[in-house]
Amino acid sequence: MTWDITGMAAVANIGASLEDIFAALCAGQESRAPLRAFDPGKYRAAYAYEIDDRPAAGGDIPRRATRWLTTVVRQAAADAGLGEDLSQIPVLVGTTMREQRSLELWWRENADVTLEELHFGTALKQAFGASNTYTFANACSATLYALGLATDMIESGLADTVVVAGTDAATESGFGTLDRVQNDIPGALRPFDTTHKGMLMGEGAAAVVVQRTGTGRVPVHARVRGVSLNCDAHHATAPDPDGITRAVKDAYRRAGVRAHDIDLVMLHGSGTPLNDVTEASVLNRIFHGVRPGPRMTAIKAMTGHTLGGSGLLSLQMALLAMKEGTVPPVLGLTDPIPEATQLGLVQGAPAAGDLAIAQIDAFGFGGINAVAIVEASP
Repeated sequence: MTWDITGMAAVANIGASLEDIFAALCAGQESRAPLRAFDPGKYRAAYAYEIDDRPAAGGDIPRRATRWLTTVVRQAAADAGLGEDLSQIPVLVGTTMREQRSLELWWRENADVTLEELHFGTALKQAFGASNTYTFANACSATLYALGLATDMIESGLADTVVVAGTDAATESGFGTLDRVQNDIPGALRPFDTTHKGMLMGEGAAAVVVQRTGTGRVPVHARVRGVSLNCDAHHATAPDPDGITRAVKDAYRRAGVRAHDIDLVMLHGSGTPLNDVTEASVLNRIFHGVRPGPRMTAIKAMTGHTLGGSGLLSLQMALLAMKEGTVPPVLGLTDPIPEATQLGLVQGAPAAGDLAIAQIDAFGFGGINAVAIVEASP
């Protein structure tokens, strides 16, 4: 069984539309900026990949994650021809921090935030009449988890159409935690390069409309072939190669594909040494003997780690890459780690090619793994 993607939208630090984001990725311009949300004097890390929508006078404002969420849901629904009445359509939201930044601002600066506004469902109800909303806080895999649950809902007959979205704003507690637990502090997020030192936060939101194949009223962007989910619970932070391998192979089984069918891999690519080595080692085994092998890229080098929405944003960039026949490069990748030298990582400039099937990886803390397989629209 397949599921159609009929609507898409996203916002990130490098663009307020999918087309702008993809063009920026292909241009490969450095996008990190000095930290603006918090006092940089309190932390070792000096940079982040923030959306520049705060007041010019400085400081932070609440409910930014919610504002991005309603924006991308509205745009994706319009793209799918649904309009703004989502009262009969489930909306699944993946996130890591929810509206934690708003809570921080309420606690520390007495920001005007109500308890109800900390729940995404409140805004979705007000904006779209959405009464069937769910929020999944599944770390870095949240939106691919939500995508997998959306396909399950459609397959089981619970819905014909589901909106899947993700959003996260940088939080001071999350930023501070990373600042303390990472051994080295990166000046930039550099996945799979020998200079990688760790991850830096990004901000953004993404949304897609998923429909039972053949039921939509607009042209199809792409088709979801299968989504695999697991939680290996191997370690609180360290990834497990076996758990990731099982997730990849299960995604292939669900999608009815084999390794040699994959044309493009959107890597999780968090830029932390252990995650990069683990993901590269797994993919070396998965694609052993497959020649020439798929193209591979990692967009967090330009967007930062957008947390819960990162998997869905990578999926959307995969769909644009297949449509344009162009794979953006991994920004800053000049000296790949030994485990990645045999992979088809795109370096320096975009790579052209015929792309029909893509794999999207998302691996979160606690062994929360998700892998999606998507196919270019017919």
